Amino acid sequence: MLNFDDLGLSTEILMAIKVKGYSTPTPIQVQAIPHLLQGHDLLGIAQTGTGKTAAFALPLIDRLMKNRVKARPARVRALILTPTRELASQILASITTYAKNSKLSSAVMFGGVSERPQIMAMSRGVDILVATPGRLIDLMEQGHVRFEQLEVFILDEADRMLDMGFITDVKRVIRQLPAKRQTLLFSATMPQDIASLANTMLYRPVRVEVTPQSTTVEKVEQKVAMVEKGNRLMLLRNIVRQNSNGSVLVFTRTKHGADRVVKHLEREKVVAMAIHGNKSQNARERALQSFRSGKIQVLVATDIAARGIDVPGVGYVINYDLPEDPESYVHRIGRTARAGLGGVAISFCDNSELHLLRAVERLIKRKVPVDSMLGHR
Repeated sequence: MLNFDDLGLSTEILMAIKVKGYSTPTPIQVQAIPHLLQGHDLLGIAQTGTGKTAAFALPLIDRLMKNRVKARPARVRALILTPTRELASQILASITTYAKNSKLSSAVMFGGVSERPQIMAMSRGVDILVATPGRLIDLMEQGHVRFEQLEVFILDEADRMLDMGFITDVKRVIRQLPAKRQTLLFSATMPQDIASLANTMLYRPVRVEVTPQSTTVEKVEQKVAMVEKGNRLMLLRNIVRQNSNGSVLVFTRTKHGADRVVKHLEREKVVAMAIHGNKSQNARERALQSFRSGKIQVLVATDIAARGIDVPGVGYVINYDLPEDPESYVHRIGRTARAGLGGVAISFCDNSELHLLRAVERLIKRKVPVDSMLGHR
């Protein structure tokens, strides 16, 4: 079996990841890192939990360390574009860890907070900038971010950018980048719009596809509760009460549905909060922090808001509504199988949703057992 020493990374990076406790690279890291060290463009089909952040961050840091160029004021040498503030913060934290033995500078840029610290960081020039599209475009237009020195562009969670309506902004950013660059695009799924974008922005890319579905599926105890929509709030309340010491992550199909579930739980004296696209970044951050710290027991989320959120210790995932896209089911239940732990995923279903359940079962190549006791509570 390969280890990180076999991938050709710099000694400084190997020291940093050894301190972090990493020894064996994940499949996407094994497949991607050697190609990226050689300078190839890359199309990565990978979801959260595959180790994709390290797959692009480690060779990026390696390249920038070896090419000793100082970033001039307002310039960046590498840009990582990601859809949400939460993801941007997570990626920056990883880069800070991996680059601690280098002299590389890094910064993060997103909305919902003051521009001033971000402008100050850019005034000195930054080796690696992690940004969300809206704030980046604002500061580009003010002249605080310039790309003459850009060497590497990484677009992360491209399909989620599409879902959140950011693709036009992404294209605006790309038009400002130098043609000569290394480009990476990562996406959990490959809808036609993202495939078209990849064709325009990548040059003879290496394609890497990793789906951890089987591992996730094996770790999680999965059940189906056959329950009509009108009885779901009562069943959810019962499940939450019976697991009063454990955190519960609930997925709904719509923003309105998420808010309705929270209101019902609050009437039942269950502390819950919602995260979805209509919530401000600050409100989403507060909800996540409250959930992580145990101040609230239940977090209710839509798919777009929750993908990429790493919350350790989630005991239960409840699919209040089965997703239209079966791949979203794997993303959802993966929220509970973190750090080698198992968990429980319960999906509510009625006769009108059986086709969605069958689509999930085809994707994960197994039947999800119906728990008749759950449905009759």
